[in-house]
Amino acid sequence: MKKVFGILALVVTTSFISNAQETKTETSKVSNVVKPSRDYFMLQLTYENWNGTPDDVKIGGIGRGFNAYLCYDFPISKSNFSFAAGIGIGTSNIYFNDQLAVMNTSATSITFRNVDTAAGVDNYKKSKLNTVYLEAPFELRLFGNKENRNRGFKAAIGMKVGVLLGAHSKNKNTLSGASIVEKVNTKRYIQTWRFAPTARIGWGNFSVYGSYNLSPLFNSGQGPEVFPYSVGICISGL
Repeated sequence: MKKVFGILALVVTTSFISNAQETKTETSKVSNVVKPSRDYFMLQLTYENWNGTPDDVKIGGIGRGFNAYLCYDFPISKSNFSFAAGIGIGTSNIYFNDQLAVMNTSATSITFRNVDTAAGVDNYKKSKLNTVYLEAPFELRLFGNKENRNRGFKAAIGMKVGVLLGAHSKNKNTLSGASIVEKVNTKRYIQTWRFAPTARIGWGNFSVYGSYNLSPLFNSGQGPEVFPYSVGICISGL
């Protein structure tokens, strides 16, 4: 009887050790699997400008923009492609050279007024037009390394749809030696919606980004027919 118990104990012990080793091996295998990045977030630093700007609108300096999006990525089967949709904020700042964007008059359209620089006197130091949009980006994505999308080649084409949250002109000047900042908040001349195809291409978490508005910035008859565009750097991951 003792021999029977001894044999049973040996079998149970051997089975337990074998199962423990298999579990350890499986755990080790799982731990070595790298979960693919879904590009959950995108941060974009951009150069901003307008296409179709008339001669009487004097854009100067370097237009700047910043976009931040939170996206969700949907893999397409087991391929290297995926579809993504998200939500976020897009901003744009356009600067003017010796000119003011006037938005607080009874005029039916925005006015770009030249600054008097006679005798070499220019009291205006900075003038810009800022716009802020709530945006939804949509992308078709290609990943060279689908096991770890934080590494390897990546590219995407898509479209972003934006609704205007706010717009303002901001002018900085000096008067009798005192610094004055004039800021006018109004959306009256600017289109509520914007639609822009997008593209980006890069490696790992960094890519080059570009977009071009299909819709003009200003309402029909309330400003020049200009089409904003952006080029810059995109940081994506997680």
